[in-house]
Amino acid sequence: MPPADPRSGRYENARSPATTVPEAFAIRVRAFLESCEIDRNLSRLTVLQYEHYLWHFLAFLQRQEAPIRDVFDLTPEVVRRYKLALARQVNAANRRLISRATQTYYLVALRSFLRWCALQGVETLAADRVELGKHDARSLKFLDPGQMARLLSAPDVETERGLRDRALLELLFSTGLRVSEAARLNQGDVNLNTREFGVIGKGRKPRVVFLSEAATEWLGRYLQARTDRYKPLFVRTRGKQDSSLGGAGMRLSPRSIERLVGKYVRLAGLGIGATPHTLRHSFATDLLSNGADLRAVQEMLGHANLSTTQIYTHVTNPQLRAVHRKFHSGNRA
Repeated sequence: MPPADPRSGRYENARSPATTVPEAFAIRVRAFLESCEIDRNLSRLTVLQYEHYLWHFLAFLQRQEAPIRDVFDLTPEVVRRYKLALARQVNAANRRLISRATQTYYLVALRSFLRWCALQGVETLAADRVELGKHDARSLKFLDPGQMARLLSAPDVETERGLRDRALLELLFSTGLRVSEAARLNQGDVNLNTREFGVIGKGRKPRVVFLSEAATEWLGRYLQARTDRYKPLFVRTRGKQDSSLGGAGMRLSPRSIERLVGKYVRLAGLGIGATPHTLRHSFATDLLSNGADLRAVQEMLGHANLSTTQIYTHVTNPQLRAVHRKFHSGNRA
């Protein structure tokens, strides 16, 4: 069952524990969620995620032997036990322990809530006392130019669906858009003449993205072939037609785009698991490998911090490649 719609203004979470949660604590959580929506202007999805994570924490508090009625009762020991509970939590879907990254999401929500309490003048545990811990190292997956070429040529452009899919793949590689950003695009958003357009990305951060010549060509061919008046840029070709004005129900969903990319990865015989986010990584890697400035790539990706973009530098550093070629014994004749 999904969480309550934050637009209701109540934040009564359907997944809250069966027993009564600490009411004073719960009231503060609801006030924090309302502040996220109104004062911080966070997206609806982010507010819903905070809601889920914080109700999870309240459910944990309810199970503690010593009563924790309000934020005043929080101690480093309570947080330690919560982190231990997260580390031992099993994902119901796959029966595996939840990842360190997922554990961090819960802790980040708690830290954000504690910071908000401090701003309200409420004495409670300092947010910095909730340490996030180290993440598991993540491998950076991207496609090299040969793999990218095979993927882009995989759709059958003689069909309506294949033409759409080629245009979509070209767009993802040309712009580095997140899958949710690509799914939200409407026809009126994209300017094929200037080959650039604005998007509102993660954290409602605006940025400008650019179309390559190839992306511009394939988008133009796709739009020219369409005879509908649907507003979305990428529309589904199966299922019940949406006769409403604008045809919002015809929009290709993020999940459909993920399946679409997976389909062509298999058809291209790449032998790896690639997603729309892999194309985003490939976009950044391609730019940096060809000499683009790191800060420029940061802007095009919509990263708030340069440190996030720096994950790409170790795979695109020409000096490291030159050192390996010069000094590794396997490269000697």
